[in-house]
Amino acid sequence: MTTRAAIMGSGSWGTAFAMVLADAGSDVMVWGRDESVATDIAERHRNETFHPGIALPERVRATTNAAEALAGADLVVLALPAQVLRTNLDRWRMLIPTEAVVVSLIKGIEINTTRRMSEVICEVAQVPTDRVAVVSGPNLAREIAERQPTATTVACVDATSAQRLQDACTTDYFRPYWTTDVVGTEIGGAVKNVIALANGMAVGMGLGENTQASLMTRGLAEMSRLGMALGADPLTFQGLAGVGDLVATCQSPLSRNRTFGENLGQGRSVAETIALTKQTCEAYKSCQPILELGRAHGVDMPITEQVVAVLHHGRSPREIGSALMSRHTKPELAGES
Repeated sequence: MTTRAAIMGSGSWGTAFAMVLADAGSDVMVWGRDESVATDIAERHRNETFHPGIALPERVRATTNAAEALAGADLVVLALPAQVLRTNLDRWRMLIPTEAVVVSLIKGIEINTTRRMSEVICEVAQVPTDRVAVVSGPNLAREIAERQPTATTVACVDATSAQRLQDACTTDYFRPYWTTDVVGTEIGGAVKNVIALANGMAVGMGLGENTQASLMTRGLAEMSRLGMALGADPLTFQGLAGVGDLVATCQSPLSRNRTFGENLGQGRSVAETIALTKQTCEAYKSCQPILELGRAHGVDMPITEQVVAVLHHGRSPREIGSALMSRHTKPELAGES
C-alpha cells in the first residue's frame, strides 16, 4: 500500500524532503501558508520561491488547507521554524491521524521551555514517543533538491517506527540510517547551528582554516557534553547527526546559519543581518535556550555563550576570539588529569 505523507511547511527543507518521499514512492501533500507557493507546487510542480529551476515529482501536491493535507496521512512531517511549532500544533492536533508517525525536520530548542522539538510534539499534539521521529544530518536542502547523494539519521525511541521512516525516505541519492537515540540526534541538529554561526563569524572576519577547525572540534565537544548530560549516546555525535551535520553546516555557503554569522563577522549589526536573512536562522533564537539548557545541567558551553553575547547582548564578534583564547587551559578529553 502506498504511503501517504503530509509535509507541514513549504520552505526549502520541507519541499526537498517532499521530493525525497515522493521519489521513494509516497504520495505527498505539502501544506503551506503562502497561497502563491502552494499554487506553484500544485499546478506547475515547482517551488520557485525556495528552489528555482527544480522540477518536483508528479506525486507532490500542495494545499493551504491543513485538514486536507493531514487527512489520511501515514507520515506527518513538520518542517516549520522551531519557535512557531507549538502554536501550529495546537491548531492541528485534532487533525493528526491517530496512527501516523509524526516526523520533525526542525533543528532548534524552544524559547522559555528549553524543550526539544520531539518533546513539544508529545506535549502539544499528545502523540506517544513511539510515534515521534526526527531527521537530522548533513542535509543542505538545495543539494538534496538537486538529488546530490547524501546520508542522514532518522531517530525514534521505537525501532519499528524508525525503520518505517527509513524505508519511506530511502532513494538512490538519500540514504538514511536509523537509531533510537532521539535526544542525541536532536541536540546535534540544534547545537551545530550555533557552532556554524560562530564559524561564519570567523569566516566573515577573514580567519583561516586553523580557526575554523578549532571551532568545529571544540563545538563538537560542546555538543557532545550537552547531549550526554541529557542521556544521549556519545557515539551519535561521531555520526551523521553530529560531526556530519556540523561539518556541512559550518563549511557550506548554502548554510543560512553560517551566512548569518558571516554577515556579523563582516561588520553588519544583528538588526542589519536579520533584515538580510530571507529564511529562518534557527541559531539566532535557539542559542539562548541551548545555553540555558546547558547551565541547568552543569554543562560548560563557551562557544554558545559567546554567540549569545554577540546576538543578544551587544558584544562584538571580534571579542569572541580573545574571550575563548583567554580561558583557563585544561585537558582536551574529559577524565584526563
